[in-house]
Amino acid sequence: MQRIVHVGLGPLGIKILGEIVERRAFQIVGAVDVSPQIAGQPLSRIVPGAPNDLTVVPSLEAIGSWDSVDAVIVTTSSDLAACEPTFRALLERGKAVVSTCEELLFPWLRHKSIAEKLHALALKTGGRLLGTGVNPGYLMDALPVFATGVCRSVKAIGCYRIQDASSRRIPFQKKIGVGLDDDQFAARVKEGTLRHVGLGESLHFIAHYVGLQVERWEEDIAPVHAERDMVSGLGIVPKGRVAGVRQVARGYHDDRVVLHLEFQAAIGQIDPYDRVVVEGEPPIDMIIQGGVHGDLATSAITINCVPRLLEASPGLHTMATIPMVHNFAPRAIPNR
Repeated sequence: MQRIVHVGLGPLGIKILGEIVERRAFQIVGAVDVSPQIAGQPLSRIVPGAPNDLTVVPSLEAIGSWDSVDAVIVTTSSDLAACEPTFRALLERGKAVVSTCEELLFPWLRHKSIAEKLHALALKTGGRLLGTGVNPGYLMDALPVFATGVCRSVKAIGCYRIQDASSRRIPFQKKIGVGLDDDQFAARVKEGTLRHVGLGESLHFIAHYVGLQVERWEEDIAPVHAERDMVSGLGIVPKGRVAGVRQVARGYHDDRVVLHLEFQAAIGQIDPYDRVVVEGEPPIDMIIQGGVHGDLATSAITINCVPRLLEASPGLHTMATIPMVHNFAPRAIPNR
């Protein structure tokens, strides 16, 4: 059984660890969180069923023995620059690292220098690094790229993720602006705290692997308003207030849109779905009715990526450079 350390015990990290316990996917040998409210607590108090003898520690240096660690899962930040010290410290130890850091999906877009340094370090130490998630990581990048495997030519690709955020975790509802007025929404967009992180990375991921030339690209964001009084995890959202966000990225070649990525997440969204449209030979139009549940899928794909990354060669990877990710059967060995 592969042995993992988990870094970052926010709502997503706790969910991933809970699934690891439920699936008996790995042996948890360490957990790290810098929060004074979490560090020092027994992990089993935070994640029921986790090993009784594990205590959450405040730093990587507090992990007893790294020789017994096969892989590390990191769920701390969407920003690659913020995660870089953690990634560097883990790669220096030669570890395989799977992270939900959105900018790590295709880091050459905004952080080329960091990406090159991390790749060089991984090659030197035998470490491996991968960014993944449901989106970015799968629905609007890896899935459409794989869909083109049956095409002899591709002219354009459209990806649409229209989701009902009513069942999503509260931090996600906060991230998409639920309950704000238009001025508050605009202020948060301006300061960079309200946006779906990774849409540009998904666009450039597709362009790179499918070979669509993008001469310029743009991204815009707008609120989705509540058409009636609604209930959210943050309380009542009055009619006219912000129920969520709509974000669109477009990539152009010769003034023609060759990539269109549309992300909309709002509470009470009617008829949610995920859709990939390939304008190619043959054309492809795939629709997942109801859409993929983001929290469930993010947890699952993070776990499912670990064995595939361990099979890959050292270096900085993307979802297109590791063996195909798939669900794997739970183990019969208990996790305690």
